[in-house]
Amino acid sequence: MPRVPSAAAAHIGRQIAETRRRYTVTQDQLAVRAGIDSSNIRSYESGRAMPSIHTLLRIADALDTDPATLLEGLTLEHFDSGARARKAG
Repeated sequence: MPRVPSAAAAHIGRQIAETRRRYTVTQDQLAVRAGIDSSNIRSYESGRAMPSIHTLLRIADALDTDPATLLEGLTLEHFDSGARARKAG
């Protein structure tokens, strides 16, 4: 089954990419530092995949940044089910 991108995954991916670039780290360097396959880093940054909390913490640690930086600006509206649940309630 192909991965379906979500607004939340895209947002987090942009935050990872922007933070990585700010620290002038390549995707391959980030992958090595975080102990994550570089293809996964590319998937996260492109929004094709959503990193787990554990993975997000590893990425933040590898970038020597607060995990909150990678979640900055993320809202419930980025999650389809969260927006639907609030509208129903």
